[in-house]
Amino acid sequence: MRFYLIITGILICGKLAAQGSGESDKGHFSGNLLLNTQKYMRDDRIGATTKVYRENSTSIDAWLFLNYRIKGYSFSVRYDHFNSSPLLNPQGSYTNHGIGFWQVSKQIDNLEITAGSFYDQFGNGILFRAYEQRQLGIDYAIQGVHLKYKLGNNWTLKGFSGNQKGNIDNRFGHSNQVINGFNAEGMIDLGSGGQFGSLSLGGSALNRALDRPTMDGVVAEINSYDLAKRFIPKYNTYGFNGYFTYYLGALSWNVEYNYKTPEAIRKQDNTLASKDGRVLYTSLSWGNHNFHIIGKKKASIGISLQARHIAHFSMRTTPNEILLNGAIAYLPSLTRQNTYRLLARYNAPAQEPGENGIQGEIDFKPMPGTQITLNGSYVKSLPENGIAGKSILLFREAYGEVLQKLGKHMKLKLGLQSIEYNQARYEQEPEYENVKTITPFGEVLYNFMHGRALRFEFQYLHTDKDQGSFGNAILEYFFSKNLSFAVGDMVNVKPHRYSNMVIANQVLHYPSIFTSYTEKNTVFTLAYLKQQQGVNCSGGICRVEPAFSGVRFTVSSNF
Repeated sequence: MRFYLIITGILICGKLAAQGSGESDKGHFSGNLLLNTQKYMRDDRIGATTKVYRENSTSIDAWLFLNYRIKGYSFSVRYDHFNSSPLLNPQGSYTNHGIGFWQVSKQIDNLEITAGSFYDQFGNGILFRAYEQRQLGIDYAIQGVHLKYKLGNNWTLKGFSGNQKGNIDNRFGHSNQVINGFNAEGMIDLGSGGQFGSLSLGGSALNRALDRPTMDGVVAEINSYDLAKRFIPKYNTYGFNGYFTYYLGALSWNVEYNYKTPEAIRKQDNTLASKDGRVLYTSLSWGNHNFHIIGKKKASIGISLQARHIAHFSMRTTPNEILLNGAIAYLPSLTRQNTYRLLARYNAPAQEPGENGIQGEIDFKPMPGTQITLNGSYVKSLPENGIAGKSILLFREAYGEVLQKLGKHMKLKLGLQSIEYNQARYEQEPEYENVKTITPFGEVLYNFMHGRALRFEFQYLHTDKDQGSFGNAILEYFFSKNLSFAVGDMVNVKPHRYSNMVIANQVLHYPSIFTSYTEKNTVFTLAYLKQQQGVNCSGGICRVEPAFSGVRFTVSSNF
């Protein structure tokens, strides 16, 4: 009922807006639908035994977004539906539905006023980012009031006050903690007709205030500690950042520093401590797309570097929120986002207690039809016992690939990945040892006439830790630009098991059959597959997910 009332309200407001403007313009209506249905087939051998396999047979996740614009007004609403869904809690099952997002906004000259739900970020989002990532069940929308003002042609001021959306226990509620934020950013031309480049500058301030019941719980927990570990918690936490990006031709250099005042944060031993926090982030990119190394053939090169330092930067709605709940700050992985199934097996989620990381990539095209990519990343912990302590390796990756065009119809990709992954730290399993992998991979794509194509990919991950070595192969055929079919199998060819693993100690197969059909703006996919337990990442945000066995059907449509 609430859904229909809001839709009716949007239409009435739109009509009143048109009448108020003295015109009969009906405005512009748009929207999109994303629906994911899963049928669960229990498989004890691979550990597909969570609640949805024991108690449910199917699940549905659906989001319907509607937007109506007219004469500077914008009305938006999104209906969310979860039916026996493990998306929010991979070990559980969630059923509920309602309005997951609603917004009314108006553009008045240089001022944009928004009431309801909104997404935004300050700078790189390290201090504050309100966003959604449906693949991981994330929705950090703020519900409140948001103002955005354009000051001249080059500067923008933003401010908001509100509450973050509910977590996995109350998806359609909101946190009782009040969050206020202000941001200013703009562009400065350094003169001389661009000879000295340009500079983008910005700064932000953020405040989060705890409510009384939450503070009472924090105080009660602190009072249960020994006297030496007790401290006085604070209701208000403040965060600040400053950042700039310098542009000069093909060169871009970004630097951002974030600081938050001391507050009660939860340590790795699950106790509270009073800590301030800081993050220093920088990135550098440069490219040259017009030089010669072989005769008259043009070559190009692109270079990018990223580095980040994190120290006790836990910015959440309350100290009791963990994992993906209540995150105000955006701390994505500082490593390559791989797409192949085995290359993406081990990822490095950002560590709020602290880490130092660096990543670099070189993209080189020595001649038309040839592309070489080299990437490396290294992440370590902060010293365990102060400055004199020893840092621990968290993640290391070395990656290289060559993409070669063979004639008019064929492309060949070959590459190699090497990883060292601190599984005990990332997955909180003290028994586990560091995983070291070597993974050769390749892909062949042959294009026929009239949109038909054949693609074959393969990877082999070699390791004697975690679950052992895997091989993976997929064959995909495109009947046209609108229809494709794929079949593949990932095999645990050389199993390795720890005592607490629930999977069978044998060679395991993880087959997959996939088909996709596109009709105008709508995409239908149907797949039967098995997936092993592991870290799943999307948009740089990662979480450990259980094994999956069953059928998935998805619909994605824009209108």
